[in-house]
Amino acid sequence: MMIKGFSISTNKKYLDVDVIHGFLNQEAYWSKGIPKETVMKSIENTTLCFGVYKGVVGNEGSEQVGFARVITDLATHAYLCDVFIVPDYRKMGLSKWLMEVITNHSELEGVRRFMLATNDAHSLYEKYGFNQIDNPELFMQKVRKSPY
Repeated sequence: MMIKGFSISTNKKYLDVDVIHGFLNQEAYWSKGIPKETVMKSIENTTLCFGVYKGVVGNEGSEQVGFARVITDLATHAYLCDVFIVPDYRKMGLSKWLMEVITNHSELEGVRRFMLATNDAHSLYEKYGFNQIDNPELFMQKVRKSPY
């Protein structure tokens, strides 16, 4: 699936950290108030970052309109996070295209467990094979309240 006039790249050099930080800091329910330095460190240390761009990525005039990170060892585990399309570009199929690209990425094909957390996009992720955790009692978490 391709969407005319848009491109997706995993090349971090094209990421617009201002766009990513702006969304995560001001609009995302999961990361409001996140410092720009934390966003930059998260990108630097994430195996696969996917940027969605209006236009051809790298060409003059291209603009970042979406993002997702996959934290993974490329062998056994992957965690999808920070997925977004900026509001002006929603309802165009970009999130579905992004999920198709991510779930079919050659470096993620053999990963045994691919996880994510969502408050409101269950129906989107279910279309790409994500389901409720079978045995949630096996999983634990450590959450730092107000880390920013």
